[in-house]
Amino acid sequence: MLVTGAAGLLGRAVLDALSGVRVTALDRVDPGDLPVDRVVVGDAGDPDVVRRALADVDAVIHLAAIPAPTLDTPLAVFGGNTRATFVVLHSAALAGVRRVVLASSMSVLGLAWAQVPLQPVYLPVDLRHPLQVTDPYALSKQADEATAAMVARRHGMAVTALRFPFLGGVERLARRSEEFRADPASGAQELWSYLHVDDAAAACLLGLTAPPAGSHVLFVAAPETLAPYPTEDLLAAFLPGVPLRARFPGRTVPVALEPARRLLGFTATRHLPLGSRSLIEEEPA
Repeated sequence: MLVTGAAGLLGRAVLDALSGVRVTALDRVDPGDLPVDRVVVGDAGDPDVVRRALADVDAVIHLAAIPAPTLDTPLAVFGGNTRATFVVLHSAALAGVRRVVLASSMSVLGLAWAQVPLQPVYLPVDLRHPLQVTDPYALSKQADEATAAMVARRHGMAVTALRFPFLGGVERLARRSEEFRADPASGAQELWSYLHVDDAAAACLLGLTAPPAGSHVLFVAAPETLAPYPTEDLLAAFLPGVPLRARFPGRTVPVALEPARRLLGFTATRHLPLGSRSLIEEEPA
């Protein structure tokens, strides 16, 4: 098993979930504490580095990426992310790897980092929802998903791209939830969605074992939002006029999660207990 971006937030959770499995970690630095059999230091966009990392590997979880458009130049974000994904997937195919999981993002919708005012076309967002990309990170994820489809089609592999929302452990999620409590509008562009990092790791492992050959793109998220307000109140206040194709009782997240349940058998189990409070009571007089 090869895990790229292994020293990152999700990478470490994946390594913990792979306890007992022979794992090679690929990252730009070796922090010295990764619980793996082998560490390869280098850039996931370097074919020579990736070939070395793929020695004796039968599956890949590709997580290496610059995870936001604000963390480097537009060229570095788009060019680095897309090059790494192409190199890792293409090299894996040539090495005979048959199963790959790829970290995509809900940011591929274009909403989270939008440079112009945008709203969902409808809710819940699903795989038919149009992409409204205006930033290099979202564009890189759109290209990554296209690369996954090409490699799966060309080489007969199973490649699963998971569209992750905001990830974190309990403390990180609690901080984000407090931001949404104080300013619920701030979560509208990401639909107040989240996933505990351990659930994200579990989804990665299911992505290696459950899907048939072919390219698969799936949203994965906790079934409830990270905002302590009823979802339909949030939508009425901050996304008015967006057509609703379903009801969202309580804090139901407005994201289509059934495909991941059906294909992977995945349902998030680690929920941040928030209860529900009235959005009206929180608004200033």
